[in-house]
Amino acid sequence: MAIHNDIGKNGEFLAAAFLESKGYTIVCKNWRHSHYEIDIIANKGKKLHFIEVKTRSSALYGHPEDSVTKKKFRFLKNAADEYLFLNPGHRWIQYDILSITFQKDAPPAYFLLEDVFL
Repeated sequence: MAIHNDIGKNGEFLAAAFLESKGYTIVCKNWRHSHYEIDIIANKGKKLHFIEVKTRSSALYGHPEDSVTKKKFRFLKNAADEYLFLNPGHRWIQYDILSITFQKDAPPAYFLLEDVFL
């Protein structure tokens, strides 16, 4: 497996632990339908959160959240629509982006963008 895949998988593992520490209950990780994917689906309070996780090994080339384009966000919304069609009953939803940047000689930096809409 390529190094960037390892970084992404490690980031998704850390993201789930981070979210759980903030009171989220993880419903699914890497949920797929057709060619769409949602990194993490979680509950917190009355909301169902669709969370895109972006991880980088450093901030040298910008922040991870900057790589979520309108196209990527549209794919996230389409995947969420499919999830909601297959799993009805959720009144409140929210789209979030969790950015994780690994730092040399320091713990990873987390940045949660809540209620995103591009």
